[in-house]
Amino acid sequence: MAQFKLVVSDGTGRSISQELKDRAAQPLVGVRIGNVIDSSVIGIEGGKVKVTGGSDKSGVPMRADVHGGVKKYVLMSEGVGAKHLEGGRIRKLVRGNMVTEEIYQLNLRLVEGKLPEKAKEEAPAEAEAKAEPAKEKKKK
Repeated sequence: MAQFKLVVSDGTGRSISQELKDRAAQPLVGVRIGNVIDSSVIGIEGGKVKVTGGSDKSGVPMRADVHGGVKKYVLMSEGVGAKHLEGGRIRKLVRGNMVTEEIYQLNLRLVEGKLPEKAKEEAPAEAEAKAEPAKEKKKK
């Protein structure tokens, strides 16, 4: 059965992470990069999300211009999976643009709606108070 780690972000830079397993993950199988789906599928009510990418269990990135759900060696000069080639080209292993059961992480962008608030965030003053005793021990 499918199991995905979802990273959902909005336009402001906030993001949330959640996991979907088995039946909850089945509606995402077969979706392609660039498709817009209803966010209720992933548990966020009243919105839409766009699939922007992902990677499989071994860390191989998905690439939008490779069709299907297969792994392929592709000759590329820039884009997803190719960093700092400075004019050169390289043959790299990438995964296709279709979400399959081999995909581990799926990146989504919120197109409509709002991200849910976190349950309880720690206040900055409380975080500093916890960090100070550790600093004092190091000084002695």
